[in-house]
Amino acid sequence: MSHLATTLFDFHDGQGLRQFAELAIALLLSSLIGLEREARQKSAGLRTHTLVGVGSALFMEVSIHGFGSVLGMDGVTLDPSRVAAQVVSGIGFIGGGLIFVRKDAVRGLTTAATIWLTCAIGMACGGGLPLLAIGATAVHFLIVRGFSKVSERIGSEQSFDRVVLRLSYRSQNGLLGQMLELCTGSGFRVTDVQVENGSGDAWVPAEALLCLEGNGSAHPLVEALTELEGVRGVALGRRDDSTE
Repeated sequence: MSHLATTLFDFHDGQGLRQFAELAIALLLSSLIGLEREARQKSAGLRTHTLVGVGSALFMEVSIHGFGSVLGMDGVTLDPSRVAAQVVSGIGFIGGGLIFVRKDAVRGLTTAATIWLTCAIGMACGGGLPLLAIGATAVHFLIVRGFSKVSERIGSEQSFDRVVLRLSYRSQNGLLGQMLELCTGSGFRVTDVQVENGSGDAWVPAEALLCLEGNGSAHPLVEALTELEGVRGVALGRRDDSTE
């Protein structure tokens, strides 16, 4: 029994202070990333990122040091990269669960990418590359903090025109699709569509309300819509975001 305990806790058999230090670095770096996500009130925060970082580091430790007892046996070869590859594949399930689609907007991509990066940082710590892990953590903060300011500045320079088109048209096959295609072809994004078909009679005008976003003038689009056969009238208005 004492011999078994000595074997299990042998600090010279692939485990020791170096491995504990690598896990500690993974804990520290992943916690820093998790705190940043927690401060921004993201769906994956401190606990999730810390567990991902430490777990990835532990998988790497097991991959490198956990199979030493079987080395030397007939037909046994060791490939530490196999476990690392499975960790990369498995982290995709967590990242995929953070991404969701609301209407036409995709949310959670940055948080999912951060989870992916935290996994890589943990693997670097477990693989004996702490300097690389520290550098990757610094790059993370550069991207999420510095690049966001650049994106905001670019977005402020590009003022999007938000308009509302009220269309009166003859209800016939394909006309609504032609109008939507004309809107998108003119550089506008259709954010909302409301259609009233009236009595269902093809000769009774139907009403459609289109909410558009774009960085161009809507007047050429209005002229193009009025030239479509079957369109009875087009009214142009501005959308007030405060009412949304």
